[in-house]
Amino acid sequence: MKKISLSFAFCLFVFSCFAQVNIKQQTTAVLKQQILAEADWAMKQSPVTITAESSSRSAGGKHDFFSEADYFWPNPANPDGPYINRDGETNPNNFVAHRKAMIRFSTIIGALASAYQLTHDEKYVKQAVVHLKAWFVNPETLMNPNLSFAQAVKGSSTGRSWGIIDTIHFMEVAQGILVMEKTKSFDKQSLTTIKKWFADYILWLNTSKNGVAEKTSKNNHSACWVMQVASFAKLCNDQSMLDSLRLRYKTVLLPNQMATDGSFPLELARTKAYGYSIFNLDAFTMICQILSTPKDDLWKFETTDGKSIQKGINYLYPFVADKSKWTLKPDVMFWDNWPVAQPFLVFGAHAYQNQNWFNMWKKLDLKPTNEEVIRNLPIRHPLIWM
Repeated sequence: MKKISLSFAFCLFVFSCFAQVNIKQQTTAVLKQQILAEADWAMKQSPVTITAESSSRSAGGKHDFFSEADYFWPNPANPDGPYINRDGETNPNNFVAHRKAMIRFSTIIGALASAYQLTHDEKYVKQAVVHLKAWFVNPETLMNPNLSFAQAVKGSSTGRSWGIIDTIHFMEVAQGILVMEKTKSFDKQSLTTIKKWFADYILWLNTSKNGVAEKTSKNNHSACWVMQVASFAKLCNDQSMLDSLRLRYKTVLLPNQMATDGSFPLELARTKAYGYSIFNLDAFTMICQILSTPKDDLWKFETTDGKSIQKGINYLYPFVADKSKWTLKPDVMFWDNWPVAQPFLVFGAHAYQNQNWFNMWKKLDLKPTNEEVIRNLPIRHPLIWM
């Protein structure tokens, strides 16, 4: 009886491994041509860092990232005074050139790393290193490892903790480095300098006033803090940080942000409840994808009252499969632009061998062009994460 039980368990294990590989193979088949086309574009691009453009409203210097808070507008009653908040409504006149440069950089590295993973052709690595050195090594063009001046608000703040969410687009940069770092074309001196940059940024995220405020916030911002620090700590092989983030997910994020039905109440309270619910679920999903280990699998973790990432996906999936079922008001902006090929669908499908979730993922827009969607979709090259 014991031998039969062990044999059955082994068969289940083999089936599970095969199913996960199968989802990865399906993902590769769906994305292959898109990846190679995007990599061909990336091979023709020259580096553009934050030093290419600046704003007179920035309190920082040439090498300091600067952005302005999306939802702040001039006050009609005092046009020259401090900006006022209009939640969910993006001001198109705010300075976002540095954010766009970062997103472009992320797209380039994600495409090149994906193409290298598919082909093992080191021409993609050589091109990636050119861009990486521009952002993190070259003293004339590099970015300082902080976000002290992100999401500033005219008349009231030179930089806010909320702005730290902007560097979620460095996640695919960090993951791309992990994919390419052991190749001959990635020189060790540059790699050491780049990893030192990320280690310095991790330190700033954990010790600065804005970093600590973002870490301890209560909604998607704290989830995104954990998500990106996890990505950077994995690049730096910072095991103590990774351990602390797993604990934070299990004891703070999941218990405090998710309701027992799998929803995120703080996101549902926003004027863009649908988009923010998707965004936060993507963040929670990527936390599980980055931090899970064989000994500490966050995909399998469940709180004492039954909260889990699987419950979160089960809650939101019906509204992604059929948005007409959404029971709240439509989002005040970009309602028609969601959903796209969300990370929670493809990584959830991979983790739980759920073909329905994968089929929905591949039906949705795999390469969105709307700037607001891209801003809230840091994971656009899923193969490098599998």
